[in-house]
Amino acid sequence: MRAVFAFTPWESKRLIGKAVAALPEVKHALEHAQIVIAHGSTNVYVADEIMGECPEADRYVSGQVINGTLCQTQPEEKPAILRLVKGVSVPPVRTMDETLAGWDDTSLFIKGANAVDHEFNAGIFNAHHAAGTIGFAYGAICGTGIPLIVPVGLEKLVPSIKAAANELGHAKADYFYGTKIGMLPLMNAKVITEIQAFDILFGLNAVHVGGGGVSGSEGTVVISVTGEEAPVRAAIELVETFKGEPPLKLKKRRCATCFAPPPAFTSGTDAAKAVGTVSDAEARVIKQCIFSGTAEEDLPDWFQKREPVA
Repeated sequence: MRAVFAFTPWESKRLIGKAVAALPEVKHALEHAQIVIAHGSTNVYVADEIMGECPEADRYVSGQVINGTLCQTQPEEKPAILRLVKGVSVPPVRTMDETLAGWDDTSLFIKGANAVDHEFNAGIFNAHHAAGTIGFAYGAICGTGIPLIVPVGLEKLVPSIKAAANELGHAKADYFYGTKIGMLPLMNAKVITEIQAFDILFGLNAVHVGGGGVSGSEGTVVISVTGEEAPVRAAIELVETFKGEPPLKLKKRRCATCFAPPPAFTSGTDAAKAVGTVSDAEARVIKQCIFSGTAEEDLPDWFQKREPVA
């Protein structure tokens, strides 16, 4: 039997979240080891399926593309990273080194992505010059052999992660629409897209056959699945339970006060001042985004604005 589905990005996130929660290694880690579920809109659904809910779901993101702009969330509004020890949520510790201390290959690190290619390599945008959460964790992940699971929808399909990563970098581009970004390529992750989700949940073969949309269906992916009648019908029944999945109610960062705090984006500033590359004034305020310092009322009319800063 063959069935063809059309998934909005939010429906894809729900499907992928269900698949990640169903992985045997996730079930094992929930009972016997540790799991980190990093910030990200897809990981909201992963956390919801694993834990039964994602606390502060509308804020559990970090970088985001919003208003057609590369953006971030308001730092003080972002909840702490989710860490589960034998299924129990525990308060975060101070550093990623402390978080991953004592981990082995039965614990899991789950991090979403901004791009995936046809070989199921993934890439993560880095607004932080050292790649933020994944940058702090990736050495230990690779050095220790900690499994890295990357849930990512096919709306983010690109021809090549290697080519994409080579294009990006804070110092490479002369202009970014929004925040500066680089990309950390992940060639050793277990990537879960809609295709893997149908295999995990139902043992079905899935093919990405198209995408696009209008009037709220932008980013839709079309998937054809084939298999025995019983699992295909089970898939249809499950998909019908989350058709119309509502979007998260995300907010952009406040542009008026969005300047890069040291030391994240000001590395080398003193040396640059010494040779005259930047002025004292430029060194004091390093703009991370073309809209940094812009009042809400001065942003483009089409921006989804925040409340004015008091």
